[in-house]
Amino acid sequence: MTAIKHALQRDIFTPNDERLLSIVNVCKAGKKKKNCFLCATVTTERPVQVKVVKVKKSDKGDFYKRQMAWELRDLTEVDAKDANKENPEFDLHFEKVYRWVASSTAEKNSFISCIWKLNQRYLRKKVEFVNVSPQLLEELPKAEESVPSGESQIVAGGDEDALDDYQELNAREEQDIESMMEVCEYAISNAEAFAEKLSRELQVLDGANIQSIMASEKQVNILMQLLDQALAEVDNIEGKLLSYEEMLQSVKEQMDQISQSNRLIQISNTNNGKLLDEIQFLVNYMDLSKGHIKALQEGDLSSPKGIEACINASEALSQCMNVALKPGHEKLMAVKQQQHLFSELRDAFARRLTNHLNNVFVHQVTLLHTFQGHDQSSTLSQHTAELTLPKHSPLHRDLLRYAKLMEWLKNTQREKYEGLSRTYVDYMTRLYEREIKDFFEVAKIKMAGTSKDGKGKFATLPRKESALKQETESLHGSSGKLTGSTSSLNKLAVSSSNSRRSQSSSLLDMGNMSASDLDVADRTRFDKIFEQVLSELEPLCLAEQDFISKFFKLQQNPTLGENVDDSDGAVHSRPPSEQRHSISEKDMVRMMMNKIFQSIETELNSLIALGDKIDSFNSLYMLVKMSHHVWTAENVDPASYLSTTLGNVLVTVKRNFDKCISGQIRQMEEVKISKKSKVGLLPFVTGFEEFAKLAEAIFRNAERRGDLDKAYIKLIRAVFNNVEKVANESQKTPRDVVMMENFHHIFSTLSSLKISCLEAERKEAKQKYTEHLQSYVINSLGQPLEKLNHFFEGVEARVAQGVREEEVSYQLAFNKQELRKVIKEYPGKEVKKGLDNLYKKVDKHLCEEENLLQVVWHSMQDEFIRQYKHFEGLINRCYPGSGITMEFTIQDMLEYFSSIAQSH
Repeated sequence: MTAIKHALQRDIFTPNDERLLSIVNVCKAGKKKKNCFLCATVTTERPVQVKVVKVKKSDKGDFYKRQMAWELRDLTEVDAKDANKENPEFDLHFEKVYRWVASSTAEKNSFISCIWKLNQRYLRKKVEFVNVSPQLLEELPKAEESVPSGESQIVAGGDEDALDDYQELNAREEQDIESMMEVCEYAISNAEAFAEKLSRELQVLDGANIQSIMASEKQVNILMQLLDQALAEVDNIEGKLLSYEEMLQSVKEQMDQISQSNRLIQISNTNNGKLLDEIQFLVNYMDLSKGHIKALQEGDLSSPKGIEACINASEALSQCMNVALKPGHEKLMAVKQQQHLFSELRDAFARRLTNHLNNVFVHQVTLLHTFQGHDQSSTLSQHTAELTLPKHSPLHRDLLRYAKLMEWLKNTQREKYEGLSRTYVDYMTRLYEREIKDFFEVAKIKMAGTSKDGKGKFATLPRKESALKQETESLHGSSGKLTGSTSSLNKLAVSSSNSRRSQSSSLLDMGNMSASDLDVADRTRFDKIFEQVLSELEPLCLAEQDFISKFFKLQQNPTLGENVDDSDGAVHSRPPSEQRHSISEKDMVRMMMNKIFQSIETELNSLIALGDKIDSFNSLYMLVKMSHHVWTAENVDPASYLSTTLGNVLVTVKRNFDKCISGQIRQMEEVKISKKSKVGLLPFVTGFEEFAKLAEAIFRNAERRGDLDKAYIKLIRAVFNNVEKVANESQKTPRDVVMMENFHHIFSTLSSLKISCLEAERKEAKQKYTEHLQSYVINSLGQPLEKLNHFFEGVEARVAQGVREEEVSYQLAFNKQELRKVIKEYPGKEVKKGLDNLYKKVDKHLCEEENLLQVVWHSMQDEFIRQYKHFEGLINRCYPGSGITMEFTIQDMLEYFSSIAQSH
């Protein structure tokens, strides 16, 4: 193996400036044995490159050739297969896995050890060694013992010389070696002789050196004497230094004392500075001026200047009380006294502020009560004429001066703050309840149809009964309050409505009633009153909510939960005193608004119920108006009290609207038609037309258009079903006539209104109208030429049974003589007479409102001509060459139809 290694180094690696460090004889695993060598090499030039080279003998076997090479940095894993047993197999993982079988386990171990050392020395990315014994990697000399001496020498040399201590010769050393080799001619040809010569010369030089040292003994003795003298002089100097040190020892102690004293003075100065800073901090941040103290104790809370002084003083007090004290400050007596003073000032000012604001609430609300109660009859009549709610902007403006003080009270005395908020809510609840009740009473009176006479007193419309006047006068009292109850007003509204029309409108009577000026005026007045009510409530609620948010400082703040996250991430329950406040400020605003305006939703529902009793179609107006106001309120603030309340009321309005539609459908189903009179246009068909016109006018550009479209679908399907029901039950009027006239009217209505959601129903109505028109025409035309129709029906039946058309004339019942006999029975005069009777009969069937007589008569003319041509075709095909023709021509028929239509 050593000879092979030398040969490979000489022939393959030296020309490429590479040194061979390890070699192993291998063959591929699992294949026919073709031996080759894996070589671990390094380059002699820097930077060093480490490779694994595969070398193989040439095919002739006389020299080696380099077959493949891999960079060691591309090696990812070395798998020795078994770390405990001897196994010559091993794998090298490059881009692909190469499986090898070594000629001996010792060679494999030596090669793997060399790879491990090269990896440790040159590569940053370490190769993973799998199933390799740790002793093999750590104790390399043991692995080398089993390798032949020459190979071990190379590997060891690679470890110490080639890998660790290898140094290149510098230029001077190269020159010296070259000059030495030039002196000796055989230095290259006979290296051993050259080495022996060099050894002899080295021995001669060593002997010369020893002789030179022995000749210089005298000089060495002189040198030793000088050294002894120097040591004596050093001892003398050390003695002097010791005496000097003893002299300076006392000075050193004095300097140490001075240094200690200076350090203590510096510490004292530092402590005094820090103490001064602490005192300055406490004086600056915990000192309240006399002016602020006086403002808190005696400040005038009724004047703007006094309020401003109290606001500044309360803010200064809060800053003093909330100052972040350093550890230990709270133990100082002065700090404790100052904190006690601040607490007393805070509590005293909070009590004074609470009492003052309570008095302000009582005073302002009392003034409003007094103002509204004075001359109640004139105020009530004014509100009746204008239908307006009192404005509270002066009250809000006066109270907003205390907003900052309320914020201070909220942050310092939560219980007093909550007590004030409850007091304000209680007073304003009574005030608003009275105003809203009066406002809605007036709105109900206006809806019931009352008006104001020139004297400012309530006078009923001429159509009212005397009971209405009594009900209205009962609303006046000595105290100026409206005492009429909601139930009495409901009775009032219903009784007044009964004098003009039925209590609730329906599709059955809309065709007669909705066009009247009284109905239009009533519905228009109701729409305006309802809009005025909502328009007055909206700014009132928004203004009050805005005031509450600003005055009580209840604006957009996050919700406080029942639990609090501590800084360490743990969750702790709030104390019971704090759990009362665990509600968002938005919810607090909503709760206060619900309490103050608790009567609005009830009064609105009562007003809606009254409007629905007066006229069920008022629900259409209310749905549109309420939807618009809900949409407007949600755009301003989706979570506001107004948005929530109107949304709840909208549910009631929508329910009334659905109930109205269901009631119309139920009335359609209960319609009864007289058996002795013709049907004509059904009342709910014309009623649907009027309803659709009314609804389209109301819902133009409305937000709740979808609700109307759903109602349209329900109503039109009910109309369709009940038209068919009545048509099936009709005895006086043919079914086709009932269907034709009513569906023609429905089609005309839907075409004129152009309701997009009813496009399919419009097409269906047209189809039904066309079908029943055709059916009525065909059935009616069979009567004037009855025998002729029966004869040709028999002919068609024979042809359908398989009889050839030219053989029909040979049938006994349908021969030429029978045909001539039937035709003679229908001369022109007889046909005209039959058509005249038919026209009179059709005229009796059809109603005047829909005016379809000429349309039907023209359709009959077209159908008669079609039948005539059909009969002529059968005669020509079944009786060819017979010369048989009808007693009248198409021109005669046209004249008959025209003269009959003109004569009537």
